Amino acid sequence: MEKISWIKDLVKAEQQMEESGLVDMSFGFDTDKILVTETIQYLLCLKNDFVDSSTAFNDLKPSAIGRIKIYGIAKTHADFMLFRNGFKMIFSLKSPGHISVRFNFIGSNYIPSPGLESASATTNVMDEHIIEAQWGAFSELVWTYQNQPIKLEYMVRHYLTLFIKESSK
Repeated sequence: MEKISWIKDLVKAEQQMEESGLVDMSFGFDTDKILVTETIQYLLCLKNDFVDSSTAFNDLKPSAIGRIKIYGIAKTHADFMLFRNGFKMIFSLKSPGHISVRFNFIGSNYIPSPGLESASATTNVMDEHIIEAQWGAFSELVWTYQNQPIKLEYMVRHYLTLFIKESSK
């Protein structure tokens, strides 16, 4: 979210209150709007970090074979997917405050690593992971996985490593 958008919301709420003569108890703090905006912004930051990391991987890779491609997903706000060797890792806005991570393989020759699901023609290589926003102190949104706070850079490193490992087979 841009740095002063919340101030703009306060000014707008105050103007509406002055014009209507009614006192609004939520005065300038719309949690639903904040949650939608922050979820989209988090997905965009996640995508940018994956683009940077994938570009570095592709640049350091001596062969053009097996490079990572990143695609936006049509008709969505910020959803995207990584693609390589028949593997797709999809990051999507499941609902405000919830980001879904799914990892699929297209084909029939995939043998999963221990702990991952078995293969079929189109395989979910892992269960869907949900990254969830939780409200912290002073209305701060804290992004979590299984109720544990997460940092973007570590999340990107984890998922990109998993994606490269599984898609290199």
